[in-house]
Amino acid sequence: MTAPRLTRSYLAVPAHRTPLVQKAAASAADAVFMDLEDAVPLAEKAAALAAAADALTTLDWGRKTVSVRLNAIDSPSIQREIETLGGLKRLDAFIIPKAETVSDVAKISQWIMAAAGQRDAPVEIELLIETARGLVNVETLAAMGGLVTALHLGVGDFAASIGARSAEIGASPSGYRHVASAADGYQEVPLDLFAYPMMRLLVAARAFGLRAIDGPCGAFRDAKATTSTAMKAAAMGFDGKQVIHPSQIEITRDAFIPSDEEIAYAHRAIAALQEAERNGQGAVTVDGKMIDYANIRMIHRLLSFKDAG
Repeated sequence: MTAPRLTRSYLAVPAHRTPLVQKAAASAADAVFMDLEDAVPLAEKAAALAAAADALTTLDWGRKTVSVRLNAIDSPSIQREIETLGGLKRLDAFIIPKAETVSDVAKISQWIMAAAGQRDAPVEIELLIETARGLVNVETLAAMGGLVTALHLGVGDFAASIGARSAEIGASPSGYRHVASAADGYQEVPLDLFAYPMMRLLVAARAFGLRAIDGPCGAFRDAKATTSTAMKAAAMGFDGKQVIHPSQIEITRDAFIPSDEEIAYAHRAIAALQEAERNGQGAVTVDGKMIDYANIRMIHRLLSFKDAG
């Protein structure tokens, strides 16, 4: 059985910036995607494609998941990008930007299968949900099966798609907050712009057996912001999070690894329920909390991140 892909920290790197790609290949990131889309100027598109092909055939990527983000679905270059890269054995997945319709993804799937060449299996597809229309259709897209293995949330383009007044990628607008009544002194509570799209994407991914990857924290020099957004995604149940700078890799990865205290509690809970089973019981109290089989399923999910290393 093939081990599930490890994508806790998913580093983005412009494909045409060869020194950065080399550093990404040698980094501690679980996964890397070379970008042919937004991070590449129009004049550098052809060079980026050639550089991605060279990197896939010459660099040592270790055990990383290696992906390429293609240009837009309606781009005149997307079919050529798939034909150029789709048969390279070290490529694990294509990331499809602004995925919105089943028909578009089905067409891309056909191109990928045609380009597979001597590979054991065609390159996988990871869908980047980053528009209002994409989110509306996310369940249908997730249900496609076939080559689709993961959903990513594109936080920057999604915020732009809905007209949010935020200039910082992955951060809620400062004005998005609940204000209480005058009787309560107009108390303000900041709200999370991404709570709904994150949960909807996550539920769609879980319903159809896909991985769920959160979008990046744009404030890459802000360790607190990077940590808090990664911890939120990990706590919700995401499989990982995109990062845009090497300084975010370890912080983000560590957010998805359970603490020693969580691991110790997990083992106590499992042992206690096993003892309860021997006594004919299906629930037990551990540290003042009831534990039953639902808790154990959550605990095994937690332990899977620890076992991944």
